[in-house]
Amino acid sequence: MYLSIATTHAPATDLGFLLMKHPDRAHDVELSFGRGTVFFPQADAERCEAALILDLDPVALVRGRGGGEGVADQYVNDRPYAASSFLSVALNKAFRTAMTGVSRERPELAATAIPLEIVVAPLPAPRDGDLLERLFAPLGWTVEARRIEGADGPSRYVELRLAGTLRLADALGHLYVLIPAMDADKHYWVGDDEVEKLVAKGGSWLAGHPERETIARRFLKNRRNLARAALARLAPEAENEEGPEDGKAPPREEALEAPLRLHDRRLDAVVGLLKEAGARSVADLGCGEGRLLQRLVKERGFERIIGLDASTRALERASERLKLDRAGGPSVERLSLLHGALTYRDARWADVDAVALVEVIEHLDADRLPTLVEIVFGAAHPKTVIVTTPNAEYNALFDALPAGAFRHPDHRFEWTRAQFHDWAQAIAESHGYSVGFSGIGEEHPDLGPVTQVAVFSR
Repeated sequence: MYLSIATTHAPATDLGFLLMKHPDRAHDVELSFGRGTVFFPQADAERCEAALILDLDPVALVRGRGGGEGVADQYVNDRPYAASSFLSVALNKAFRTAMTGVSRERPELAATAIPLEIVVAPLPAPRDGDLLERLFAPLGWTVEARRIEGADGPSRYVELRLAGTLRLADALGHLYVLIPAMDADKHYWVGDDEVEKLVAKGGSWLAGHPERETIARRFLKNRRNLARAALARLAPEAENEEGPEDGKAPPREEALEAPLRLHDRRLDAVVGLLKEAGARSVADLGCGEGRLLQRLVKERGFERIIGLDASTRALERASERLKLDRAGGPSVERLSLLHGALTYRDARWADVDAVALVEVIEHLDADRLPTLVEIVFGAAHPKTVIVTTPNAEYNALFDALPAGAFRHPDHRFEWTRAQFHDWAQAIAESHGYSVGFSGIGEEHPDLGPVTQVAVFSR
């Protein structure tokens, strides 16, 4: 099996500093199941490439020498040749320091996203479907997979080529997790230790990945109890996104706002703003159970409607609410529900006229907001973006809300009008929009409206 990492960052030979490997020498990596070799096929100022090749002993794999229990019951198998968990283990041992994102000699470079080209071959992949694209593309990679021909035609193996501009440590973390996830098998016992590895290597990006459930399940050899444990640690907010179970008390936010009919008024106002903007295609990001989508479907002027959410349970409820795949329900050409994260580029909705972020931004940690901004306002760049968020000043009028408390336990922040204006104005100036502000619901002469709204236009 073969892995190469190349860059055209100037000077490209800085790749050797990041990997802690001198380009002029071959570097042996001793492994319990064989041997790895790191060498540099090209190392000049314009382009530098490092390759890792593994030489595994197929007899040892069956007899369990060096690796405890044997991993195959046949001497002839694909384990010495197919990119799998063996490659992840070798990657971690060969480039352990680089995977930490720390470089004593080039600390600023280790923190910098650089152009990278990666080749992995042969990599087991489904004969049909788009799993490779679904796993790697949301992380910022351009994905190309060439099916390798076998004696009887196309095999289940591909040569995977990735291109993107990322930190090297992030790229290595993606490979460490996703290579065995593609294979959905491991050469050693999978237990609680593997949950720790998944959280350690994927914690910075996996929580927001639209395929995090698939990745966790496949990385952990389909042991669902371990996958659930990993996901609970990676994305505990997913439980909050799914909403209350039937029969349970509503969340505090709903109880506070119900007497004001604020939720209905908010959604009706957003529909009105979208119509006023002349939008024909709309993406509701963080659509939840589909209440805004339900209103949009009734308006024939919206020709294409998309709902995106990270919670599969919320999407299932939205599907039921909207009567998808039922007689009398909207067509799949007009309305689609997508499972995905707000903080990853997603071509499935990026070409819409308008984006709605209704009571969404306050559920994101502050360090994830800039990524959302770049995805929505930078990459997608729709003509209209509508953002609603609570007005923190109005909270003083809720008798049942303790001083300084948020309306919802999952809110990471609640902004005053000045804070919201500053945030929105900065986005408008940096991304070529004009922005207007308004309110929804009751408005206090001093404290302002219950909900504040920003409408971005270009």
